[in-house]
Amino acid sequence: METVRLAIEGAWQITPRQHADSRGLFMEWYHCDRFARQVGHPLRLAQANLSVSRRDVVRGIHFADVPPGQAKYMTCVRGAVLDVVVDLRVGSPTYRRWLSVRLDDVDRRALYLAEGLGHGFRALTDDATVAYFCSETYRPAREHTIHPYDPELAIDWQTETPLLSPRDAAAPSLAEAHAGGLLPDYRACCARERPFAAVATETTDE
Repeated sequence: METVRLAIEGAWQITPRQHADSRGLFMEWYHCDRFARQVGHPLRLAQANLSVSRRDVVRGIHFADVPPGQAKYMTCVRGAVLDVVVDLRVGSPTYRRWLSVRLDDVDRRALYLAEGLGHGFRALTDDATVAYFCSETYRPAREHTIHPYDPELAIDWQTETPLLSPRDAAAPSLAEAHAGGLLPDYRACCARERPFAAVATETTDE
């Protein structure tokens, strides 16, 4: 399993080793001990979700109040998605920055996002199926969204025909969410992490 720290603090890409033969394939897509050693803190597993989307569906940008926040560990088990991470943490050195990672059923990469990061994705195929673990259960009153086409963020979703939910289509801009006090604080997010004695390295292959 190879773990790579991405350009936004708190975002990690995990590439599992796939063991294939004539019967099929086996892999470990999550290992709690290795994850904690590499990332530097454990991941509480409180809820598991499965999302199925048709091509060009855009979901996000979603985030939760901190505390407690909601860390996520996800992979695409069928098809492909363009997964997008946005730093919404006020005071972060990379505040407002976004990055994208392709998750698919070929490389079978996973993505980990710490509390306070915004998340969204665009389905690149029909029946794109994303499975993800969450560190906290879903609480509607603590959940928020930023409009995925906010010009201040200028996210390149790589589609001219996006399909949005009514909630995402009516979501506030980043500036409106900031003015309303909805965005997480960077220092509060950092305080949520409880580092292990072992320090996470930037890239580890086990």
